Amino acid sequence: MKREVEINVYGAEQLCPSCVNLPSSKETYEWLQAALERKYPHQPFKITYVDIHNPPEDNEKRSFAERVIEEDMFYPVVLIEDQLVGEGNPRLKTIYAEMEKHGYTAE
Repeated sequence: MKREVEINVYGAEQLCPSCVNLPSSKETYEWLQAALERKYPHQPFKITYVDIHNPPEDNEKRSFAERVIEEDMFYPVVLIEDQLVGEGNPRLKTIYAEMEKHGYTAE
């Protein structure tokens, strides 16, 4: 592993209109964090949930949160090191592949 990657999960309390039967953004964030901790134990990463309607002061996160709204993206939107890896119903296989590009190995 080269360094700790940053994962950002952008979403909102309210489900996106096209995602009614899917878990909420917050539930997806919690599920993803648990899945990654199981797959890559002892390999630290930083995962952050960003509410698109109440983003943090961080300009980069605030800017992307606005983009999610303006472009009507399906949320949750998952970024790994600013690379879009999931939208609406993120797939673990895609997320794992991106993590492994950054040097993470399954244990």
